[in-house]
Amino acid sequence: MPRTPTTIPAEYRADVERLWDYHNMHHEIRPVDVGIGLGSHDLGVAKAATDLYHRGMFPTLVFTGANAATTIETFPRGEAVHYREYAIAHGVSADAILIDTQATNTGQNIEYTRALLAEHQVQAQSVILISRPYQQRRAYATCKKLWPDVTVICASHPLTLDDYVTSIGNTKKVIDMLVGDTQRIGRYAELGFAIPQHVPDDVRAAYSRLIAAGYTSRLV
Repeated sequence: MPRTPTTIPAEYRADVERLWDYHNMHHEIRPVDVGIGLGSHDLGVAKAATDLYHRGMFPTLVFTGANAATTIETFPRGEAVHYREYAIAHGVSADAILIDTQATNTGQNIEYTRALLAEHQVQAQSVILISRPYQQRRAYATCKKLWPDVTVICASHPLTLDDYVTSIGNTKKVIDMLVGDTQRIGRYAELGFAIPQHVPDDVRAAYSRLIAAGYTSRLV
């Protein structure tokens, strides 16, 4: 079986790098009340959450996520369940972890996490949202819309763009995801799902060129 290419085409590298940098919020990590690992196809979320827990960044960790078409083969028991299993296997106390196994989108991740924390009487004035690298900005905008009074810090598994593409094993999938999330920044704000975010002209231009190049499978 031929291997899926994991090299970014040279003619699109600058545009891909621009979107990659745009979606990284570049937040300084500091201790908060709760860490929230957002479900996805990427085990790097669980790895980052586990590392932050061991660094003392939060005493309570929530994993939230059911399944989607892009994750069910990788995480057949559900995203949050597999994340929890990884974290426990790597030294996180089971008592420190809460899981939501129902959320199927970022808005539900936030809403169901808030309900879960309230159920367990965990006060959260500040959170670290742990996501895929290119989901940071969308996660931030969604959280600030649905939970405006909480202080939000965004974090991801600290990989370079090339290392991330290699970890996923599919260059087109990563670029498609970057393009899709860029579209969602504007679209979800228009629909009232998220707060508006500034999109610089060079980001818009990079996004348009990548669409023209056919990186469109994750557009809505």
